[in-house]
Amino acid sequence: MLQYIFNTLSAPEYLNTIYSRCFMAFFTALILVLAYGNRMIKILHAHQEKGQPIRECGPQSHLKTKKGTPTMGGILILLASLLSIVAFADLTNTLVWVVVAVLSVYGVVGFIDDYTKVKKQTANAMTAKMKLILQFVTALSAVLVISYEMPEESRFVVTIPYFINLSLDLCWFYVPFAMIVIAGASNAVNLTDGLDGLASGLMVIILPVFLVIAYICGSDLSGNFYILPVPKAAEIAVTCAAVGGACLGFLWFNAHPAKVFMGDTGSLALGAFLGTIAVILKHEILLAITGIVFVAEAVSVMLQVAWFKYSGGKRIFKMAPLHHHFEQCGLAETKVVTRFCIVGIIAEILGFMALLYK
Repeated sequence: MLQYIFNTLSAPEYLNTIYSRCFMAFFTALILVLAYGNRMIKILHAHQEKGQPIRECGPQSHLKTKKGTPTMGGILILLASLLSIVAFADLTNTLVWVVVAVLSVYGVVGFIDDYTKVKKQTANAMTAKMKLILQFVTALSAVLVISYEMPEESRFVVTIPYFINLSLDLCWFYVPFAMIVIAGASNAVNLTDGLDGLASGLMVIILPVFLVIAYICGSDLSGNFYILPVPKAAEIAVTCAAVGGACLGFLWFNAHPAKVFMGDTGSLALGAFLGTIAVILKHEILLAITGIVFVAEAVSVMLQVAWFKYSGGKRIFKMAPLHHHFEQCGLAETKVVTRFCIVGIIAEILGFMALLYK
């Protein structure tokens, strides 16, 4: 929106560059969350008498330390992100609207789930089947639009990081693959959101990688790197900046001891956002590397469930997801979060190393 205003008013050119709009989107989202965070928490408290229901099968310490903490804080993240995206991104770019749609739809799905949990005071609200159907239908729509916007020669391509000019053309198998990436990332972040500051902190860590990749892929700089050019992808950097600023602001309130949880409203939407930008930038495999903590959390749950059913009640981990296993091993919550974030930082460095310079 402001890009149109800048052009209309013949504003200085530097205000209309990608990096300037990234800067403005980041700080606008950050300031919005910091400015309205306490007000939103008071509103959530007023409408959530007992706060987020805590699973009785989870760590017993959480029944005491997290009882009464309101959820649905993801509303704050999404509103700040969407306002900043609409304000500073190029709204003539179809890919921007795909990102906005994914954030909105997954956010609504998460909100319905959170609202039902709070209203009925149950840890299980929307059925897993219904949630997956909504996730995959949205993912399918997003993938089809993204594929249509891509050049024909790279429409169904998956790039292989760290290997020069190496990629795989999956043909139409790419569509279900990309759907799994989006829905899988959504659920992986959702599973990770179990400790104060963990999911929001990891989002702040991982987003700079894709911000830089988006800027390079969609600009003339792509010719200086062994990286697949993606037309119009530079605007995705603005969306990454907006979401990153909102997550950083939310971390102010979500750090231990958390004053608010993002809930499914935030975690499902943020995970889907990560998956969508990875599909747009053709770096789905790199997402698994930079988001190794998210992957480990999701895999731990799948292994635990599978082995529990196969072995007749035995467990691989003391508790799943993985962060609860380490809690049960005696590590403090803050130590688990700190160490997981350190792993995330290492993974981010590995992600930047994938940008091979010519």
